[in-house]
Amino acid sequence: MWFIAISILLLLASILPYMPLTHWFYRFFEFGKIQILILQITTLVLSFILIDKSDVWVRTLQLLTLLSILSHTIALYKYTSFHKTIQKEHCDISSEIITVLSANVFQENKEYRKFLALLDKYNPDIFLTMESDQNWETALSVLENKYKYNVKVALNNTYGMHLYSKLKIINHSVHYFVADDLPSIEAKIRTPDDFEFTFFAVHPPPPSPTEEENSKERDGELLSIAKKIKQNSDTCVILGDFNNVAWAKSSILFRKTSETIDGRIGRGFISSFHTKYWFLRFPIDLMFHTADVFIEDLKSLEHFGSDHFPIYAKFFINKKTSKQEDLTENLEEEEQEVVQEIIAEGINEKSDNRN
Repeated sequence: MWFIAISILLLLASILPYMPLTHWFYRFFEFGKIQILILQITTLVLSFILIDKSDVWVRTLQLLTLLSILSHTIALYKYTSFHKTIQKEHCDISSEIITVLSANVFQENKEYRKFLALLDKYNPDIFLTMESDQNWETALSVLENKYKYNVKVALNNTYGMHLYSKLKIINHSVHYFVADDLPSIEAKIRTPDDFEFTFFAVHPPPPSPTEEENSKERDGELLSIAKKIKQNSDTCVILGDFNNVAWAKSSILFRKTSETIDGRIGRGFISSFHTKYWFLRFPIDLMFHTADVFIEDLKSLEHFGSDHFPIYAKFFINKKTSKQEDLTENLEEEEQEVVQEIIAEGINEKSDNRN
């Protein structure tokens, strides 16, 4: 019977991400939680309409499907607009509004003019590109008079990144936490009204059949960055292509380790990849921030030729309020050991791949 087959497959897809396995096959279903929920709701509704409910297998699977739907709904609810977020009004002791645009440009994408037009339209104070190689660096060079401060890491391995800012970059570092060809950027930025914050640019490799066989390198990179953020007592904003979803275990550990807030909470899923396949579209371009950063707007922008939609955010800094501090979480003692193990596995995974 169609209902039995489909419901069992969807239940398996719901359970697989909870298994302590890092292979890309298990992690893929973590990405598809929204799609699995939609399919389970559709299947359950159709089963009540089309199937004889006296069958014990049908009743059992209907109950299990309902429980799975409830589980998915609880996990996803905070990422919907129904969940209330802190609405902090801009005031005299706050910074001016800061705007930032983040885009995985797709290294093979040659639509440079479309991206430049997008930047001209939204005119962000800061913008970050990922997968940007030397060709993209050349294309972006026309903006250097407008964006006087920049950090350039042009690589031809799809992990290059470029950070451009109208605001002063006081100092910066390019980190290679788990691999010498996988950069992340840390930049200390000062606003014209003398507020300072640290911007972290993130782009770890995805677990997939065409990239990394497992999630060890991605998770090790993310948690290494999270530890670095925790050591930084400054205001922090973290943005980039995480190649991860906010409800994944490693994302939750990232948030707890760094003691930051997920900018998506209460604002919607904001799915950013893949631009071509609307039903297989996942929210993997993420933003996190410390409790003294208040987001006014967070959204995806229009397509410019990449396989990702760009992400645009407006935020301000208010260091005089503790209104958001209860939104941060800390690691449990046993989770601290897990984080160290994941980082070590990420470093070892890259070393093993070289041998």
